[in-house]
Amino acid sequence: MKGVIFTEFLQFVAKSWDENLVDDLLDAADLPSGGAYTTVGTYDHREIVTLLRLLSQKSGLDDAELLQRYGRHLALRFAQDFPEFFDRCACLFDFLASVDAYVHVEVRKLYPDAELPNFEILQQKDSLFSMIYRSARGMEALAMGLIEGAAIHYGVSIALQAEKRSEAVIFTIEEMAA
Repeated sequence: MKGVIFTEFLQFVAKSWDENLVDDLLDAADLPSGGAYTTVGTYDHREIVTLLRLLSQKSGLDDAELLQRYGRHLALRFAQDFPEFFDRCACLFDFLASVDAYVHVEVRKLYPDAELPNFEILQQKDSLFSMIYRSARGMEALAMGLIEGAAIHYGVSIALQAEKRSEAVIFTIEEMAA
């Protein structure tokens, strides 16, 4: 998993709680990397799972809720740090349709070793959008948060449903009237 996911996670913890909690998590985690992440490095995704579980214990929030909150944070950071991915799309649904077809293609150009999830669009019309999410890491709560964060960026309210299938999740997003 690319280091930007880790560095942003630590920033999310510092912003949502405080810097001392970041230090506590890194001290308690006993990570192979030592918790010294760079944005362009590659790290075992199990390290973020370890950090997430420790954060869950300390915060009292469950893993899925924390991962979803982090996903919202991450989407807004990506919109700030990589506006070219968002600015080329007029609306949330166009952006979501571009993730696999454009964003992930561009990410792979920079990071050929990146292991990215796969999104397959099932339906895109008017106020309804659905897609299949597949990932060996099973971080659908992170994907949900990313979708919610993108909706915030585009200024739309959504209803988001996730239907777990054997090896995939189907996300259904309905844009709500203002």
